[in-house]
Amino acid sequence: MTKDSNGTTQLSVLALDTCTESCSAAVSHQGIVYSEQADAPREHSQRLLPMVKSVLAQAQLKLQDVDVIAYGRGPGSFTGIRICTSISQGLALGQELPVIGISTLAAMAQSAIDKGATQVLAAIDARMGEIYWGQYISVDGLATLVDQEVVSAPEAIVLSLDETSTIAACGTGFDAYPQLIELLPTIELCEAAKFPEARYMLALAQDGVEKGQTTSVDDLAPVYLRDTVTWQKLPGRE
Repeated sequence: MTKDSNGTTQLSVLALDTCTESCSAAVSHQGIVYSEQADAPREHSQRLLPMVKSVLAQAQLKLQDVDVIAYGRGPGSFTGIRICTSISQGLALGQELPVIGISTLAAMAQSAIDKGATQVLAAIDARMGEIYWGQYISVDGLATLVDQEVVSAPEAIVLSLDETSTIAACGTGFDAYPQLIELLPTIELCEAAKFPEARYMLALAQDGVEKGQTTSVDDLAPVYLRDTVTWQKLPGRE
């Protein structure tokens, strides 16, 4: 970790995500971001570790130089969440690194906020006629959850955002259910924030570390939103 010109501690953060069709990894080191991303829904397990090695090499870091690992905790694809949490667990376990889970919905909202949005409705297609969704506002440039993340039928969305101002809409939920764009005339699709990307997890992770939200690898906690899914730890870590 280093300190910037304002005396703020700048952590070296490794972020990774495979919770949707997108696979990505990113590192923030000394205020510089190195990232890679690919749309490869069936190749996450093959692509993620090479991406991690690549961004670490670009930052001239070794894994043991990282201060914290930020992992995409969901919601999203069950298989994708398991891949992300398993690989994060393996990386963190080997170096005894703290971890912090970042919501995929928050990562998409952060992407939209970085592009100028002040409030965001993020929605991921959850299949079975449902979506995962959450509402966010920008607070000091960071995506901040309003109410809670929900899995529901699209028609069950109830907005708590300012309906008189522009609401950025991002995520695959709007591809699956285009009628969601018509909820309000102030909703505008942000196509550039369609998937979560690891680079947009970095600022959220830094903020979470400052707020004491990291855990040990034993307490790594994916979020499925559907209660019927359980997480299995690596053998010997039950």
